[in-house]
Amino acid sequence: MDEAQVVGLLVRRCIAGDSAAWEEIVQRYHRRIYNICYRFAGTSDDAQDLTQEVFIKMYRTLNTFDVGKGAFMTWVTTVTRNLLVDHFRKTKHDRMTDSLDTVPSEHEDAQPLSSQIADPSRSADDHVQSRETREVVHQALQKLSPELREAVILRDLQDMDYKEIAGALKVPEGTVKSRINRGRAELARLLQRTYRQVM
Repeated sequence: MDEAQVVGLLVRRCIAGDSAAWEEIVQRYHRRIYNICYRFAGTSDDAQDLTQEVFIKMYRTLNTFDVGKGAFMTWVTTVTRNLLVDHFRKTKHDRMTDSLDTVPSEHEDAQPLSSQIADPSRSADDHVQSRETREVVHQALQKLSPELREAVILRDLQDMDYKEIAGALKVPEGTVKSRINRGRAELARLLQRTYRQVM
């Protein structure tokens, strides 16, 4: 059985009332959902609360997942994203941004996150440096508008492809690419500014 069949079977078992199947779904997707929530929320406490809310919402709406319409991870990401959007509206963190659908991307060659972060030479300080680097990137992500942030997170940190992201965000693929490019370019500017201050 491939991954999609395994997940489909788990979902069917869960809907039928099998609590062990639900526990397995939680184990499989907890880390990815938590990572998305953490990148959006900015603190581990908020991320844990939001992750719990996502799983409650998933459990209540599991019967709406249609195996024929796409990957379970895309559905999970959509549920997570919708909850985060609601959370940001409630907490007034949502920033007003220009409609990205109408703005052409000026940064078609924007680099992915991994190539923007300087790879320090291997040394005894590697763990400290990589933790510091992750923290710098995390803080920079918080400064992006929510729609740029979510596109960059889903592409560069969750490794989703453009089609999956378009499905999760319910926007055209062209919009996804534009947001990713703009988000990467803005992130690069923020990171360069940060590194200049540190030097």
